[in-house]
Amino acid sequence: MAKYSVRTVAICGVLLASGFGSAAMSADAGAGKTVFQGSCSICHSAQPGQDKIGPTLFGLVGRKTGAEPGYNYSPANQAANLTWDVATLDKYLQGPRAMIPGTKMTFAGVKDDEKRANLIAYLATLK
Repeated sequence: MAKYSVRTVAICGVLLASGFGSAAMSADAGAGKTVFQGSCSICHSAQPGQDKIGPTLFGLVGRKTGAEPGYNYSPANQAANLTWDVATLDKYLQGPRAMIPGTKMTFAGVKDDEKRANLIAYLATLK
């Protein structure tokens, strides 16, 4: 029988409660870190206060769009008035420009449901 940390169980519970479906059952923050390093870390940091081309993603979950102090967001991102929760991140990471037209983020998105669930699980650990 597999052993899971309390954090892993809690993240999966949040993902399921948010309607994230079966991908949440296999959400793996460690695998999500790999997705982050391969797809996100070019433009984003996981460290607090370390903006790059994009804002730091430390503390992203629960933060409002356009709210990281010191980062120069697009007017579209500032005006979006969304909270980065699991459901919002899931939709956004499928196609950022489709969700927030006018965003500076040129990333095409994470189309694979499992990779996206893993990435969101990793982002939820950055606090």
